[in-house]
Amino acid sequence: MKEKDGSSTRGILHATAGRDKFALSRFEPGPLLEPFIEHYWTIHFDVHPETPYSQTVLSYPNVHLVFEHDDLGRRALLYGIPKQPFVRKLRGVGRALGVKFRAGGFYPFWQRDVSLLTGATVKASEVFGSVADGWKHAVLDAGDDAAMARQAEIALSTRLPERDAQAELAARIVQDVMDYRDIIRVEQMSERTGLSIRQLQRLFRKYVGVTPKWVIKRFRLQETALRLEWDKSAQWAELAVQLGYFDQAHFIKDFKSVLGLSPAEYRKGSDIL
Repeated sequence: MKEKDGSSTRGILHATAGRDKFALSRFEPGPLLEPFIEHYWTIHFDVHPETPYSQTVLSYPNVHLVFEHDDLGRRALLYGIPKQPFVRKLRGVGRALGVKFRAGGFYPFWQRDVSLLTGATVKASEVFGSVADGWKHAVLDAGDDAAMARQAEIALSTRLPERDAQAELAARIVQDVMDYRDIIRVEQMSERTGLSIRQLQRLFRKYVGVTPKWVIKRFRLQETALRLEWDKSAQWAELAVQLGYFDQAHFIKDFKSVLGLSPAEYRKGSDIL
């Protein structure tokens, strides 16, 4: 199992502080599952129970299948895209192996609108059946991180679906939005793809789980948080223009509505940590 570069912290808020609390690794999928899965990830933590640590993540538009083991036991869960920033409290000793499906990549396994999972967490057995409980133990008992990722790959290979051209189109569009920072409006997405706004909305509801506007806004906020933490010279007005906001006030309001604090407060928190 080939390890993937795990240095990117985009979406992990106050990532510098988090590095002292947990270890994160990523692994690439094999060729059969590569059209559906972006990567496997593992996390390990050992945090004193009396001083738990809360990690906030501005989630990507991806569904995750996660096998978890901590002081509360073992679980196999499917996490839809959170409607709000995802907060996980780390307490005691724990580890997890996650499968990050590509945007659109979970639909071929499920064959239902992915938007039905948005904001929800369900037992993996509700989608994959009771076999998911066996997967849970096979993965968590596999040994090191690479072995756990390999076992997850073996498990999902037994449920290998047919490729779906529309799901892969959705994945390409989402990747374009992340790669090209000049895409700041749904109208631009429509022009690039040749799809109407209504067609984009239907495609994203079925295959991604959130709206095109949500994806654009989320990637802009991830970029903002990353710059605020690592570029202390970044100015609000400049960031607002670069990220497509009409003025600084709307930029600050948008940031605060999702993260619960202003850009200045976020930067101050980064400095303290």
